[in-house]
Formats: sequence, C-alpha cells, structure tokens
Amino acid sequence: MSQNTLPQDPLLKNILPQDSLPQGKSHLLDDTLLIITMAVLAGCGLIYEYLLSHYAGRVLGVMESTIYTMIGLMIVSMGLGAFAARKVRCAFNGFVWLELIIALLGSSAILIIGGLIAITQIFPELISNMLSLPPDMKPQGGLFKQLSWLAFNSPYFFGALLGFFIGMEIPLIARIRENIHQQHLANNLGTIYGADYVGAGIGAAIWVVFLLSIDISKAAAITASLNLIAGGFFIMRYWQRLHWRKTFVTLHCLLALVIILMFNYGNQWLNQMNSLLYLDKVVHTDKTRYQQLTFTERHMGLDQDNIINFYLNGRLQFSSIDEHIYHDYLVAPVMAGSARHDNILIIGGGDGLALRDVLKYNPKSVTLIDLDSELIDIFQKPRELVNPRLARQILQLNEQSLQDERVTIYRADAFITINDLLKDRQVFDAIIVDLPDPSHPDLNKLYSVNFYARLNLLLAGDGLIAIQSSSPYHAKDSFIAIGKTVAAANFAHVEQYHDNVPSFGEWGWTIAAKRGASPLTRLNKLSQLPVAHQWINLAILKAAFIFPNNFYQDKADIGINILGSHTIYQLHQKAWQDQQGLN
Repeated sequence: MSQNTLPQDPLLKNILPQDSLPQGKSHLLDDTLLIITMAVLAGCGLIYEYLLSHYAGRVLGVMESTIYTMIGLMIVSMGLGAFAARKVRCAFNGFVWLELIIALLGSSAILIIGGLIAITQIFPELISNMLSLPPDMKPQGGLFKQLSWLAFNSPYFFGALLGFFIGMEIPLIARIRENIHQQHLANNLGTIYGADYVGAGIGAAIWVVFLLSIDISKAAAITASLNLIAGGFFIMRYWQRLHWRKTFVTLHCLLALVIILMFNYGNQWLNQMNSLLYLDKVVHTDKTRYQQLTFTERHMGLDQDNIINFYLNGRLQFSSIDEHIYHDYLVAPVMAGSARHDNILIIGGGDGLALRDVLKYNPKSVTLIDLDSELIDIFQKPRELVNPRLARQILQLNEQSLQDERVTIYRADAFITINDLLKDRQVFDAIIVDLPDPSHPDLNKLYSVNFYARLNLLLAGDGLIAIQSSSPYHAKDSFIAIGKTVAAANFAHVEQYHDNVPSFGEWGWTIAAKRGASPLTRLNKLSQLPVAHQWINLAILKAAFIFPNNFYQDKADIGINILGSHTIYQLHQKAWQDQQGLN
C-alpha cells in the first residue's frame, strides 16, 4: 500500500473491494454531490440555530440574551460533536443515522418544547381544580416551580443536542471523501469548510427572506426535510456500503410521514399548547415577519361585553376592559396642551386605538408610522383576516380609525421614515410615541437621544410630544432614563406622569415641550379638557404628575440612552428579571 493510501473504514473492507471503488468522473460526481450536500446541511444547521433561538426568545422573553446564549451553546455543542465523530466506526452508516436523528429533532423540538411548557403550566391548575383549592393556594412552588423552570429552559437542552449532532457532519463528510478517493486529501477540510460557510450564508438569507415570515413549525419541517433528503441521497448513492439498508429505508419513510404531519398540523398543535399559557381562550393567533400576534377572549356573561386581550410575543399590549385608561393618559395631555391639532404624528399604535382618541380632536391630518404591515392589516380590515366575531369587536374598539381618510399610514421603520418626513419639511403640532416597551435591542434605538432629537425637529415650536414610558414601579430606572434621554434631545421642558392601569399595573408616560411653557403649566391654565374622555378628567390628570417621596433621588446615577449604548434596554431587562425572580 502506498504511503498516501488510507485503509477503508473497518465495516467496509468486506463490502466493497478496493479495486472496484469509483474512479475518474465518478469521483468528480461524488465530490460535487458531497460538497453540495455539505452546503445544504450547513444552511440547515444555521436555520436550526435561528429557529430555536427565535422560539426560546418568545418563551423566555429576554430576546437578545436568549438568542446569543442559544447560538453560543449550539456552537460549543457542535465542537463537542466534532470530537465525538471520531468514535463513529463507519462514516457512511453513521452519516445516514446522523441525518435521521437531526431531521427528527429538528422537526419536533419546538413542538416538544411547547408541550413541556404547556404541561407544567396546566398541571398546577388541574391539581387546584381537583382539590378545590382557592386561587391563592394553587401549587406553584417547590417541585412545580422546578419543573416549570426545566420546561422553560428546555430550548437550551434541545439546542445543545441538535448542535452536538450537527457538529458531527463535517468530520463524517471529510472521512467519506477520503474513503471514496482512498487517499489523504490535502485540501479536504478547506473544501468542506468552504462549502459549510457558503451554505450557512445561504441558510441565513433563506431564513430572513422566507422562513422568518412563515409558521415556525412549517419552517422546522421544511428544514428537517432537507436533512432527510440528504440521508436518502446517501442510501441511494452508497447502497452497497451500508449495513442496515432496510432499516434506513423504513425509518426514512416513517420520518417523512412525521415531517408531513408536522408541516400540515404542527402549527395547529403548537397553538393549542400555547393557548394553555393564556388565562383566556385564544381566538386568533398569527405569525408576522416581526412578531407573534395573539388575541384572547374572556366571556363575561349575557349582560356584559366579552373582554379581548391582545398580545405581542406573549406580552400583553392591551385589554379591552381598560385600554381606554392607558390611551386617555397617552393622548389627552399632549392634545390638550398643544396649541393646535391640525397635523398629528403617531409613532407605533398600529392597533388604531390611540388614533381613535386623536381623531376626537378633529385634526386635519394624522400620520401614523408602524413597522408591522400585517398587524396594521388585522386592525384596519379585520373582516378579511380574523373570525367575524373578533372582527366586529376590533372595529368596535378602534372605531375604524385606520380607515379614516385623514390618516396617512407608513408601514415602515419609524427610525428611518422620520428622515423622509424631515426631508419633506413636515411639521407636526403634536407627536405621540406609542411603542412597545424596550424589551429588544431593535426597539432600544427608538428610545435614544438620536431618535428623540429628530422628533424634536419635526415638532412645532409650541407643540408637545408624549411617549409611553413603561412602568415607574416595576421598571423605575428605565422610566427615569426615558425622561432623561428626552431632556438630552433639546426639549425645553420634560415632565413625567403615572397612574394605575389594572391590566398593566402602575404605568407611566413622558411629556415634553419644545419651547414655551411646560406641559403641566399649560394644563393648569385649562378649566377643563377640550374633549371629553371616557376615564380621565383634568383633576385626575394633574394629580398624575405627582410622584411618591424621593422617587427621583437616584436620578443623577441613571444614564442617558445614546444610540448604541443599550442603556434603556439593559435597565428594562434587569428590572423585569428582578421582578420575575430570574436574577
């Protein structure tokens, strides 16, 4: 045997004699197919990272740290898998087993995670009902708390497991190439890693362009099918080299059936399990390009309207029973304190509820900017997208405000779109910023000095800006930081106010004047609000500007959110982790 010739895998020596190995063009075909396969599998591996990271972020809520933790964990596990691949005796048989395992885990992991979380959440409720325990005695500590913690962190377990098996692919492909050529290949790893990197890049593009906008269970099934196809290719191409041929064919057929079921019914099953996490009945759920939308309904009897709750990524955005309190405080002070109401800008508020209240002031025009076009569609034309009952309730809530001819809607990123408004030299008499809490780094930029300074340029000299500012009780430092950041954007007067919104608890807002009298001074000059609101009146509004003793005593130690600093995002995340006992 020559110096460059390598022995076959132990399990191959009695299956195929060396002199019958493919030569010439067959080598080239094998090489091409193996490199393409490696690229496809690399793309699948990256998509699995994104799928699990994305779903874990929804489950755990701490989106940024969850995504980074998941990706880091999977990379480490891939390294361990690469080491473990040395223990696989036959690379050909091992590769087919590997793709079966990855396809099974990839297609079912998210459904299993959802099931584990649902079971641990509903189990205490079942025991409570069986024993007729009062609500405050529902078993939630001890073993139940530990099981719940394990379920909510199960995405990390599946991430590590998938990463481990994905990490075995490159070493096995490399061994298969050298087995086919029956010699050491000088550029073997370079070729394999090149295919891996290119494939990962293509996988990332497919995730962003296509898979991100479809149901997560469908995305997992499509990705898993590629692993199954890769295994099927190996069975056909290297049939004579395999040991468990009938077993492989049978398992591939069974797994193909599982993947088809996951594709067709996985999202329905996942939604049913996710519904157990909500107090009320889930009546509609949808996955947009940016977030998961969920509507729940609570029946209140024949004499009362049902309560509709709306969630984004599992976080409550409004409840029909008290959303008017939140929106009264968001809209009334800024509109009542502004000199005119001709031209109004709303950032966020794609549900049309803040817009509904703004339109009561008879503006000539309103500009609304919201990133999620699919969310806007649901609230603008619900009859086409949700069940008739929910559609009727949505239109009753927002009073069809998004269909008003005075409203111009930009379905785009407000951070970028306001530059276009500045170029057009638009000026607004009042600006309302109704964005979700800064619970994600992408939202943090919309709470920065840079963003508020550009809004300052859009605001009329005697106008006011109002900003939803999270909870001054649960996220006090984040709330104060928003006020300080607005002040740093060259607003002459910045004030904050708060009140209780039952669905949210203690909540707060920030209001600022570009020039002239402060917002509270302007309100003090009024004898009553110019427009009657459902909840708020002038006396209650003025009282909302009063805070408890020493509320701002640590204000000097709280930072300002400069673009890229993530100050408000970090303060917000820390506050809610402390509240939930995660630290």
